Amino acid sequence: MTSTAAADTAPAAKIQRVRRRTVAQAIVEYLQVQYSELDGERRRLVAGLYGIFGHGNSVGLAQGTDEYGADFPHYPGKNEQSMVHAAIGFAKATNRMSTLACTASAGPGSTNMVTGAATATTNRLPVLLFPADIINNRLGDPVLQQVEHPVERDVSANDCFRPVSRYFDRITHPAQLLSTLPEAMRVLTDPVETGAVVVCLPQDIQGAAYDFPESFFEPRVWPIRRRSATDDEIRDATEIIRRAERPLIIAGGGVRYSKATQELARLSAEFGIPVAETFSGKGTGPAGGMGVGGVGVTGTIGANRIAEESDCVIAVGTRLQDFITASHSLFQHPDVRFVNLNVGSFDAHKMGSVAVVGDARLSLTALHARLAAVRYGTSDEYRAAIAAAQRATREVLEYDLQQFRGERMSQAQVIHALNQHTKAEDTLVLGSGGVVEGVHKAWDPSNGTEIHFEYANSCMGHEIPAGLGHRLARPTDPGDVFVLIGDGTYYMQPTELVTAVQERKKIIVVLIDNSGNQCIWPLQVAKGGRDAEFGTQLRVRSEETGRLDGPVVDVDLAANAASMGCAAWTVTTVEEVEEALEAARDVVGRPAVIVAKVEPWRYLSGSGQFWDVGVPMTSERPGNQEGTAQHEHTRRTRQRFYPATATPNVR
Repeated sequence: MTSTAAADTAPAAKIQRVRRRTVAQAIVEYLQVQYSELDGERRRLVAGLYGIFGHGNSVGLAQGTDEYGADFPHYPGKNEQSMVHAAIGFAKATNRMSTLACTASAGPGSTNMVTGAATATTNRLPVLLFPADIINNRLGDPVLQQVEHPVERDVSANDCFRPVSRYFDRITHPAQLLSTLPEAMRVLTDPVETGAVVVCLPQDIQGAAYDFPESFFEPRVWPIRRRSATDDEIRDATEIIRRAERPLIIAGGGVRYSKATQELARLSAEFGIPVAETFSGKGTGPAGGMGVGGVGVTGTIGANRIAEESDCVIAVGTRLQDFITASHSLFQHPDVRFVNLNVGSFDAHKMGSVAVVGDARLSLTALHARLAAVRYGTSDEYRAAIAAAQRATREVLEYDLQQFRGERMSQAQVIHALNQHTKAEDTLVLGSGGVVEGVHKAWDPSNGTEIHFEYANSCMGHEIPAGLGHRLARPTDPGDVFVLIGDGTYYMQPTELVTAVQERKKIIVVLIDNSGNQCIWPLQVAKGGRDAEFGTQLRVRSEETGRLDGPVVDVDLAANAASMGCAAWTVTTVEEVEEALEAARDVVGRPAVIVAKVEPWRYLSGSGQFWDVGVPMTSERPGNQEGTAQHEHTRRTRQRFYPATATPNVR
């Protein structure tokens, strides 16, 4: 319905066309005409709605979507946290150009989305959340699922979204949408500010009607801009690098989002600078040549040898989290300097870096031109050291991939088989547990498989919905989406497999079954010996001890997956893994799950790097005493403060 009305805020009696809609209906119609654009490519910014409807939104946003969502599909989530993870996977698959909106009912339904919001914001990935809220008019207070604060009357449970959001608002009058929704779109498409955008919708406000200006619903394109670093920043970075004898590039997720892999490979090859990768950056570095693999706590032995002796670290699009820097202990050259290319100033200045604030692709191109002009290049001696480091990595991996006598196949062997099976058209999604080390350290990216890590928040339960989100974003891709998880993650969030069955979308889940959260076991043992292992095994409670140290609980995970409509296999040998992968390729229109039974305590060889975690400062156990003493010793002897790198024009 459209009509004409006088604009309340106009200085004169100006007549304009209006569209009378509820808040929910206006949101749905507005989102259907919002677009993003990067390098001439245009996409729908918010491609649909992932939602679970309850009393808080079933006659609000659900009604608006049903009546006015002609081009706004609804995906029926099974868990509110999983919905947000699916939107994250969707955003990654579209290179942050598009995402899904998510809605949940008031109370626990909405607060279940908080973890997903934190995951999105930590990973700098756009998601749009519409949590239902308490009733705005308060006539019936307290309402079902209302958290009552005795002092701050306007507080609701949804206020817990504030610290994990990049933008937060609560709509208390329909007219607020006129400013809130455009601001939400701006944040979603800003490479620096993007993350979780949360717009809380009180139950009664969702159905409140208003005469929205017709112009509000006109299509709008939100350009994702490539911002250039300043000439001074490029010059200063060049001066730092040209003095370096052993430089190292660390490639992060920003390389992927900027589509800068070719520029990175060209710079690395021409000037002889090795490239190590973060989790989000896995697969963005050059395959072979100057590529040295993952770096840090779960990195390769070769990459870490190079990093320890590097006199110049060039970070590109990374947050430099503790796993990558080994809690500020990895870079041991006494005069190491840092150059940080990042679209955000906050990240670009970390670890005392010379900051190059701008788009990664533009910055790498400009830096390449400067380094070429000064005829920079590393020495033959350094290039020989890089080759030696790569050989050392290959030798360690060869050892780790052997079949150890008397043991089941290892987790590493399963990952290697998957690595050998996948190809350039495929995608790998993962994000928590022991498989993180397996892929970061041992995965060979030369086959071109697209790798989507979530390890900024390391959120268990992210992977299956994220894999589904990826497939929803790219339904016609010729390759398969593989999801790599452990059994601990599967127990947390398997139910989006049902949504995949509903939507007839195929993902292939490779499930490593080692009967527990086994990746934590080595940490406990390293800090306290065998007596310190506790709470990580999937075991029955013993009648004798009263503790969970009885027999292993035997769970048929393949049968569980099959009960939800999946094709499923249980495999116990590498040959069976390979056969199941081939069979899963042939599955059509539904998910496939391969449950791989592996040796619980067989892991890849350690990197020898420090990770600063909390340790017990007092204990009666000799193992804990020894582990804590060693941890404190490493803190004192290797952990460093990296002072600000002096720019060449400052004396």
